[in-house]
Amino acid sequence: MVDVGTGLVAIGSAVAIVGSAIAAGIAEKSIGAAAVGAMAEKEELFGKGLILTVIPETLVIFGLVMALLILNLAK
Repeated sequence: MVDVGTGLVAIGSAVAIVGSAIAAGIAEKSIGAAAVGAMAEKEELFGKGLILTVIPETLVIFGLVMALLILNLAK
């Protein structure tokens, strides 16, 4: 039989991943729009736009690390 604690640990790790993914999506929306606008005017800004677009994805990596820590430390 599965106890309530196991379910709460699973929900906690899911919230860590989902919250970080939503935050990264919101941040990437604004940065992506600005980067595309800048690249439309100057094509040489492609590299900077690409790097700035990828930076919010580190939030998802941090969320994944936190979810794994929650799952491993809860045992």
